[in-house]
Amino acid sequence: MNTILTTAIDKLVSHRPLGQEEFVAIIEGNSVELRNELSLPADRERKQYFGNRIYIRGLIEFSNYCKNNCYYCGIRCGNQALCRYRLTAEDILSCCQKGYQSGFRTFVLQSGEDPYFQDEQLAAIVSAIHWRFPDCAITLSIGERSMESYKRLFDAGASRYLLRHETADAAHYVKLHPASMSYKNRMQCLKDLKEIGYQTGCGFMVGSPFQTPEHLAKDLLFIQAFKPHMVGIGPFISHRDTPFSGCANGTLELTLLLISILRLMQPTLLLPATTALATIHPEGRDLGILAGANVVMPNLSPAHVRKDYSLYDNKSCTEAEAAESISSLKERMAQIGFQIVTDRGDTPSVF
Repeated sequence: MNTILTTAIDKLVSHRPLGQEEFVAIIEGNSVELRNELSLPADRERKQYFGNRIYIRGLIEFSNYCKNNCYYCGIRCGNQALCRYRLTAEDILSCCQKGYQSGFRTFVLQSGEDPYFQDEQLAAIVSAIHWRFPDCAITLSIGERSMESYKRLFDAGASRYLLRHETADAAHYVKLHPASMSYKNRMQCLKDLKEIGYQTGCGFMVGSPFQTPEHLAKDLLFIQAFKPHMVGIGPFISHRDTPFSGCANGTLELTLLLISILRLMQPTLLLPATTALATIHPEGRDLGILAGANVVMPNLSPAHVRKDYSLYDNKSCTEAEAAESISSLKERMAQIGFQIVTDRGDTPSVF
């Protein structure tokens, strides 16, 4: 093991900031031995703040319309093969009611950037959820909006917002998105969300086209400085109806390494074991938990639309990824030493 890698591991485990060269050394040194070396202290850190608790969030994918044409995404506006849908306000509230009865105390409303849902309509939906389920947290993941829009939704009752930055390298961002989208605006949106008072989440794809270890190091440097409350990462998985249809998928192994790195960088993170992990490997979600994740997001969307929220091919939307199988999920988590809990699971106030 070279000196830079040894120093980087020591700094990471002792919560000292790393530089780009040190992050690159860890990423390039990825191996079974290194993942084991990092997952053990990551597990200790997670248990110090969260014990053996795994938080569940009920995911409601309420629209697969999107005005954007991102090159990697299956719901891009240029995909004419996709069956489009929008849930009504009544549909969304019904999903929340079902979730509440199953024990969910956080609802995640996710969609493409759908111009149909203007601020007034979205604020009314958020307000209705907040009024009907006052002991629940509402997370939004609906893309780039104005600061005024974010503020209106926050005032209506949303308290968390997940906006993946996708890449912290401006030149790489251009290779993943059309010219109509701006890296600068994406980063400004994240700053706006945090300034308003949201528990703010960012994140990136692992193994996206053109990505290098240096790009991933920049992602980690951004997160190290930004200090989000949540980080959502998962392997890039290609979609057959996108320009990246022939590109290689990201790997389970690198994603697990990065989960452990993130847990050690910021022990109080809310860090999901994502559906993409479960899609790429049958035990991906469990392995993500063992690497340091502490959130799972079963799907509360109506069963008949789940396959149409098709961000990537072969998306896992059955069994433990479905909210109907919450008892199975509890059993799986118990088998690896963890307990599903139904409280809101706010980030510990240690910043």
